[in-house]
Amino acid sequence: MTYIMAIDQGTTSTRAILFDENMRIAHSDQQEFDQIFPQSGWVEHDVEQIWATIKSTCEGVLKIANAKAKDVAAIGITNQRETTVIWDKTTGKAIHNAIVWQDRRTAAVCEELRTEGHEALITHKTGLLLDPYFSGTKVKWLLDTVPGARAKAEAGELLFGTIDSFMMWRMTGGRVHATDATNAARTLLYNIRDGHWDADICKILDIPMTMLPDVRDCDAHFGDTDILGGSTPILAVAGDQQAATIGQACFEVGMMKSTYGTGCFALLNTGDKLIESQNKLLGTIAYQFGGKVTYALEGSIFVAGAAVQWLRDGMGIITDAAETGELAANADPTQDVILVPAFTGLGAPYWNAESRGAVFGMTRNTGPAELARAALESVGYQTYDLIRAMRADGDEKLGSVLRVDGGMTASNWSMQFLADILNARVDRPTILETTALGVAWVAGSKAGIYPDQAEFAANWALDQSFEPTMDPETRIQKLAHWERAIAGTQVF
Repeated sequence: MTYIMAIDQGTTSTRAILFDENMRIAHSDQQEFDQIFPQSGWVEHDVEQIWATIKSTCEGVLKIANAKAKDVAAIGITNQRETTVIWDKTTGKAIHNAIVWQDRRTAAVCEELRTEGHEALITHKTGLLLDPYFSGTKVKWLLDTVPGARAKAEAGELLFGTIDSFMMWRMTGGRVHATDATNAARTLLYNIRDGHWDADICKILDIPMTMLPDVRDCDAHFGDTDILGGSTPILAVAGDQQAATIGQACFEVGMMKSTYGTGCFALLNTGDKLIESQNKLLGTIAYQFGGKVTYALEGSIFVAGAAVQWLRDGMGIITDAAETGELAANADPTQDVILVPAFTGLGAPYWNAESRGAVFGMTRNTGPAELARAALESVGYQTYDLIRAMRADGDEKLGSVLRVDGGMTASNWSMQFLADILNARVDRPTILETTALGVAWVAGSKAGIYPDQAEFAANWALDQSFEPTMDPETRIQKLAHWERAIAGTQVF
C-alpha cells in the first residue's frame, strides 16, 4: 500500500492522517496540546509541545498502519493560520510562546496604526483589515517586547513564520525556511496583488524583511524530511481554510464552503478577481497552483465549536460535545435564548476586538437545553451575517448552496438550523475531513498518484443535503432577535 500523509496542525490538536491510493482515510492519530491564557484576551501555544505532537502523531499513525517511511509517497501540511512564531535560526528555539490567531493583545497597536492612517494602504495591498487576528502586529509586539529580540532580528539572527513555516524548518533540519501563498496572505505583510512581501508595510510595522520566509505555490516541493524515519518529500502546504476550500473542490467562481471547527470560516471563490469588500470581509488567496493565483472572499467567525467547548469546559453543562444536538432538540421552544459568543471579540463583519460574550432572553426556566440550543444557533446566525455580507459585495444570488465541513457538521440538528436560518441548501460531503483531504490531494497529485483537478472535482461525493423548512415569519423574527443581541454587545 502506498500512502499520502496529511499533517493537520490545528488550534487545539495535531493529527497525522494516512490516505490510501483511492484518497480514502486509512489511518489517523491525534494528540491535543495545551491552550495557554496568560491574561484576558491573550492566547498562546508552546511550540515545543506542538513539535512533540507532530513527531508523536507521525510516528503513531505509521505504527497503527504497520507502515514505514518508504510506504509514504509524499506529505501535505495544513495548519492553523496567523499563529505567529519567531525563532533563533542558530538554535532553532522560539524566543516566546507562539501567539495564537485568537489573541487580541495587539488591539491597541492596530488602533494606533489606524489612527495614523495606514489601514487603507494595508487593506488595498493585503486584502486584510487592521486587526489583532493577523500575524503582522504579533511580530511587531514580539520584537518590541521580548528583551533583545529587535537587535537580534536586525542582525539577521531571527526567523519569523506561521506554524507551517516553523514545522517545515524543523522537519527539514533547518534547511527550508518557506511558506505557501495562502499562509503568507494571512500575515498582513504580503502583497497579494503583486505576490511578494511588501516593503512599505514591513517598514510601517518595523519588521526586518530578512526574517520572512520564501513564498511558494501550494503545490511546490518544500523539501524532504526524515521525520518518518526515511526521506519523504513535502509536496503541499495550505492554510487550513484554504485547504478545506480545495478539499471541497470549490474550483469554480461562485462556489462557496464553510468550515466549522474552533471558529467558522466561509470562503467564496472569486477566481482571478480580488474583490475589495465594502462589508468588512477579507480578500485573500484561495490557492496558488503553478504560479497562478485564485482569490477568495472570506468571512471569519472566531467562535463556533469553541462555544460548545465553553459549555463543556467553562460551564460544565455537558461532558461531551455530542450531547448538544439532543439537548438543543429538547429545548423549550417558547424560550428564544440568544448567545453572542464574543469571547475573544467579534470577527466578520463586525471586527470589534472589544466586544465580549453575552446571553440574552434567559428566564428562570432556562437550563442546559436552552443554552445548548443557543450555542448551536449562534453558529448559524454568525454564518448568516457572513453570507449576507458576501451577497452585498458580490451577487444577491450567492450562497444558494453552501458546502460545509468540520466537526460541527456531524450534527444534523445544527446543519438543519443552518439551512433554515440561511434559507439555503446546505451540502455535507461524505468526507468531513476536507482540510486534510485538500492537502493530501495536492501532494498526491503532485506525486503522480492522485487524479488531476477536474477528476478530483467530479468525484466530490455528497453525504446529505439539508433544505430549509423554517417559515419566513419565524426566520425574520429570530434574525431580528439576533441583531438586537449583537447590538447589545457593541456597547462595552
